[in-house]
Amino acid sequence: MYILETKDLKKIYGFGENEVRALDGVNLSVKKGEFVAIVGTSGSGKSTLLHMMGGLDRPTSGEVMVGGKSIFSLKDEALTIFRRRKIGFVFQNYNLVPVLNVYENIVLPLQLDGVKPDEAFIQSIVETLSLEKRLESLPGQLSGGQQQRVAMARALASKPAILLADEPTGNLDSKTSQDVLGLLKITGQKYGQTIVMITHNEEIAQLADRIIRLEDGRIISGQREG
Repeated sequence: MYILETKDLKKIYGFGENEVRALDGVNLSVKKGEFVAIVGTSGSGKSTLLHMMGGLDRPTSGEVMVGGKSIFSLKDEALTIFRRRKIGFVFQNYNLVPVLNVYENIVLPLQLDGVKPDEAFIQSIVETLSLEKRLESLPGQLSGGQQQRVAMARALASKPAILLADEPTGNLDSKTSQDVLGLLKITGQKYGQTIVMITHNEEIAQLADRIIRLEDGRIISGQREG
């Protein structure tokens, strides 16, 4: 079963001679529980595609289906709620709130949604990511690798169906990158997440179940036939 699909997805900026096709008819299917890496050079459309799949930006044309539901058929407020509950995001810059401690950062999205945290589940995530001794720490007191693990815990806390990771190791050294990506894969398997990660790092991409290559807004390899 495909949990995430894009259908003839296009994102076009400008007109005429100034037209830029950031995405030019992307058809992509991701199975439930799969870990997919999308690779490509700068300007290939990776981030644009991830933002479309996460409902952060609307396409010029085409569809994104999550669990068989066309997300862009939703109005803005409904899309925001759907995104908050069904999709977790891990960004390169961590996006942690500096005045909140680790635990408060992890449960913040749940509180914004008016949902009571599942403390046993949160504890399980915290232990898996080896953060149990840092729950009272502020982000500024953590290393880059620790901050990214907090961002991963926050993304997992709402039990999303899909985890989207945007260059999650872009600010980390190679050893820390391998550690963080190894943990991302472990948590994905443990909690049944479907993970889509964009990266320019070929070595990091090898940890995924499947590598999709994007060039000039088009998939050039890695998509399944049919």
